[in-house]
Amino acid sequence: MTLPETIRRRVATLAGAVDGVTPVGGGCINVAHRVTVDGRPAFLKHNAAALPGFFAAEARGLDALRAAPGGPRIPHVLAWFDAADEGAPGEPSWLLLEWIEPGRRPPDFDARLGRALAAMHASADGGWGWAEDNYIGTLPQQNASASTWAEFWRDRRLHTQLRTARDSGRMPGTAAEWERLLAALPHALAAAEDDGPSLLHGDLWSGNVLCAAGGEPALVDPAAYRGHGEVDLAMADLFGGFGPAFHAAYARARPIRDGYARIRRPIYQLYYLLVHVNLFGGGYVAQTADVLRKVLREV
Repeated sequence: MTLPETIRRRVATLAGAVDGVTPVGGGCINVAHRVTVDGRPAFLKHNAAALPGFFAAEARGLDALRAAPGGPRIPHVLAWFDAADEGAPGEPSWLLLEWIEPGRRPPDFDARLGRALAAMHASADGGWGWAEDNYIGTLPQQNASASTWAEFWRDRRLHTQLRTARDSGRMPGTAAEWERLLAALPHALAAAEDDGPSLLHGDLWSGNVLCAAGGEPALVDPAAYRGHGEVDLAMADLFGGFGPAFHAAYARARPIRDGYARIRRPIYQLYYLLVHVNLFGGGYVAQTADVLRKVLREV
């Protein structure tokens, strides 16, 4: 797919002349290209149907993650354009990032990623939440602050996705089952209150992890906020792709409290499963209900 001329003109105004364009595959939400801007490679993704603030929120999340000392490599934000904010209906919104040249994963890649993620999780100023709402996939993600982690996870994560699932007729499990879980959260997530907030990537599946040319772990496509560090681990565990060395290196840097695998991990995974219910439906409805019932046997 060729790059729309409107994007070329906007990029030229904000970042520099676009000299070359090559399509890049792998995404399911946006159209992506490797572009050359004033002779330097860059990554450009765009979407004519992007909701207001979609790329701006991602850009600010990337900036926050990149500032974490010792964290994974995060691409520099070069420019973005939000059609709604700029009063340009019909134009695509887009985000222009530093190009990270891919490389072969070295034998210690998973361990390096685990250590870097633990370092990123050690960096968080502020309470539970984020300065703005953002998106998880194409779904709005609410980030207003809460006084406790259990309250945040109940109101900003599970409640919002449950409401969407119910309204679409895809509710997994029963309302009574969810009420039992929500009532149990203060006790089930008590360890998080002791740990305090961490800076989270927020959507840590294997497709959002890159290996740079020098073997350095890099993260892209965040849904950033301040939450319990185990949330990123739970998402990493949900769909696989992270080896034992990743978990071992992380745990050496940031020991994990008892009860994670049995109780807290599935509670955190329920959010991401509900997101998949609301995006895709299908087998995710039954899978989510099954995880819910397993959690209820433990809390």
